[in-house]
Amino acid sequence: MEGECSCNFFQRAKPYIAMISLQFGYAGMNIITKVSLNRGMSHYVLVVYRNAFATAIIAPFAIILERKIRPKMTFMMFLQIFVLGLLGPVIDQNFYYAGLKLTSPTFSCAMSNMLPAMTFVITVLCRMEKVNLKKIGCQAKVLGTIVTMGGAILMTLYKGHVVNLFWSNHINSSGTYDKEWLKGSIHLIFATFAWASFFILQAITIRKYTAPLSLTVLVCFMGTLQSMAVTFVMEHKTSVWAIGFDMNLLTAAYAGIVSSSIAYYVHGQVMEKKGPVFVTAFSPLMMIIVAIMGSFILAEKFYIGGILGAVVIVAGLYSVLWGKYKEYKEKETEESIIIEAVKGINGNNQMMIIVINDIEMQKNDGKKILATPAFSFPMLAREAPKA
Repeated sequence: MEGECSCNFFQRAKPYIAMISLQFGYAGMNIITKVSLNRGMSHYVLVVYRNAFATAIIAPFAIILERKIRPKMTFMMFLQIFVLGLLGPVIDQNFYYAGLKLTSPTFSCAMSNMLPAMTFVITVLCRMEKVNLKKIGCQAKVLGTIVTMGGAILMTLYKGHVVNLFWSNHINSSGTYDKEWLKGSIHLIFATFAWASFFILQAITIRKYTAPLSLTVLVCFMGTLQSMAVTFVMEHKTSVWAIGFDMNLLTAAYAGIVSSSIAYYVHGQVMEKKGPVFVTAFSPLMMIIVAIMGSFILAEKFYIGGILGAVVIVAGLYSVLWGKYKEYKEKETEESIIIEAVKGINGNNQMMIIVINDIEMQKNDGKKILATPAFSFPMLAREAPKA
């Protein structure tokens, strides 16, 4: 009996253990990436190697597991994959690494928490999501977006005094990242904007290209080729491509394997059981882990403005996520009502068609009612593109 209880407890705890472990993995990526960038590794080259590793790791699984369900490639699908590779690996990762080099790992992680708010703004501007201020869920998302943007502005424009931690008082920090703080902040905002745009286009693409592993491989491979082209333009020294059994190799392999391949599998498994809001809610934990590791390993300095801004961003993040959760529950209730209605009239000589993600009811007289699901916010994780 006790063994059965322990087994049930472990099954319930598995999603939490997986997400907490993943946050440590992401934190390690940010730390070792910062070390490599400080030692002179080109972030353009890092993006190329990272996506090459991700492609090589995921490709065998895509080839074997999706050989029967992989859709045919069309010209429009190729264009969408091309743009996904441009938004994710090229723009997002290059701007993020450039911002990380000019600021700090903790600051970069805090700015990444803007993703749900940024995604909400873009979906509203593109008319993919409607704003109904009469609903409390939408009010929470709007308020959270405003608060999140305010926190980002606070972190960007105000630094304040240094906060000395008791375990890092003895460490002398060079503070080299202080000089171009504003420039790094702008890079991180652009990266988050590209990241949000990537997920929106990905949500559209995956509806037609229904092989997620294959789509991930294609996007990473396309991003590798595009990143190579960008690197040849931006870096004119062939020496930047040199990589041996050193920190640079570890950084590229770690980012490609842990932050792309393993993270893809873990996110997919956890999201299937707990949903996207559960996955996203663990993002601030990564920021805390990075802050602790950064203070020990990198002698990272913390500023009043950064701490206050991070707290404001996290508050806005959870407001947006709570609003999204409320809308998800409302939508779930509405769909259950529609399904009950379908069961109730099924015997009246009417043909009913139910499609996953869409609920379409078609009557004999040709009239159709279509209910399209609301857009779901992506996971908050700085990783290679994934479907």
